[in-house]
Amino acid sequence: MKYAITAATGKFGQAAVTHLLKTVPHEEIVLIARDLDKAKKIFGNVEVREASYDNVDQMITALEGIDRVLFISSQPGGRVERVDQHLNMVKALSASNVKFVAYTSFPKAETSSSFLASDHKATENAIKAAGIPHAFLRNNWYIENEIGFLSSGVANHIAAYWADNHAGWALEREYAEGAIEVLTQIENKEVYEFSGPAKNFNDLGEALKVAINQNVKIVKMPASDYTAQLEKTGLDHDTAVLFTSFQKPIDDGSLETSSTDLVDVLGHNLKRLPDAIQEILEK
Repeated sequence: MKYAITAATGKFGQAAVTHLLKTVPHEEIVLIARDLDKAKKIFGNVEVREASYDNVDQMITALEGIDRVLFISSQPGGRVERVDQHLNMVKALSASNVKFVAYTSFPKAETSSSFLASDHKATENAIKAAGIPHAFLRNNWYIENEIGFLSSGVANHIAAYWADNHAGWALEREYAEGAIEVLTQIENKEVYEFSGPAKNFNDLGEALKVAINQNVKIVKMPASDYTAQLEKTGLDHDTAVLFTSFQKPIDDGSLETSSTDLVDVLGHNLKRLPDAIQEILEK
């Protein structure tokens, strides 16, 4: 059996590789990355193949002899639109006759109205249309996404937010470990709504207090005030607006969840929020 992980040098990819190495012999692993030298420095004696989502033919070559693939979604804002990158990857998967693909998607991708969901919905549809055996790993929110909130609470003892709803926060590595469990098991569901327990920013703030054993003032404010506060830290207006928008999927309910899929796949409970926050802050 040959397993491949795409976009292997990103944080999610590195966490996935670490867990896969604990699960199967390194000779069965192929890592696919756009920067070959960087990947070789990170991963040592694991086989690395150079390929980019931008180039279908390059990816077909990289997938030669691969049975099962963890297809990690790319970041938006590249030279090629993300949806086009993903459609390139689906073409390569189909041409390479892989036996199974696990794709990292977005919560409730087929019905979500979030601005982040459309590329993922298109990718899921393309995988289904291509007839590739698959599982969609619809990852909720990483706790690492809230490093600004957490860092401000540590440094200033004030943690501000504007989104008035819930997210299913869990550590990025926990999502990556869940992805590897799905990749390496034979029987899978088509869709996994991966998530931690539904929590809001006040819950996250209370967990931060426990994690650092200090009092932190948790402040909710309008989105416009949040943007203005970011500008006071030195960010230009457009960047502050962008950072403010990162909480929108929480506020609009896109990340509301009651799924236990991640815990079920891992076979154990997720780290408690205070312990998970400690893990992040100690890095």
